[in-house]
Amino acid sequence: MDPPSVNLKLIILVHWLLTTWGCLMFGGPYAWANFTALALGVWAVAQKDSIDAISMFLGGLVVTILLDIIHISIFYPRAGLLDVGRFGAGMAILSLLLKPFSCFMLYNMYLQRGGEAPFGSREHYPGFGSTSQRSAYQTIDSPEAPTDFYAGAENKGHTSQGY
Repeated sequence: MDPPSVNLKLIILVHWLLTTWGCLMFGGPYAWANFTALALGVWAVAQKDSIDAISMFLGGLVVTILLDIIHISIFYPRAGLLDVGRFGAGMAILSLLLKPFSCFMLYNMYLQRGGEAPFGSREHYPGFGSTSQRSAYQTIDSPEAPTDFYAGAENKGHTSQGY
């Protein structure tokens, strides 16, 4: 059972929108951290086969989870919050709540691009990640012996023609 496939561009779009609205309430470090992580996501979209790009985006989102908790807990005002501020804070909290799901999706994309599971092979995690796309390509230095087209031709009814 594979997790649902979510487009990387959709993840970036949703977090960009929520971060933009969250900046109505929290500016400065909140904006820098989240937009930097989203820039790594744009890099991951541009480099479709790069393991580094997707892992950096995943790492950026993981770091912004911690930073968002700190920013929201420190800079959330206790009194005098207007509707715009309440909306911005709500969008920042919603973005924070969606980030673990996005990290799960990004981790599966990382595995699909050929990344390795950090704690051993993927066979230890049944139903977690897909290995079918990874085996579609064969490397040049494959340990498999190449098949000889003419091997066993006499057994197949083929005759070699001498010139």
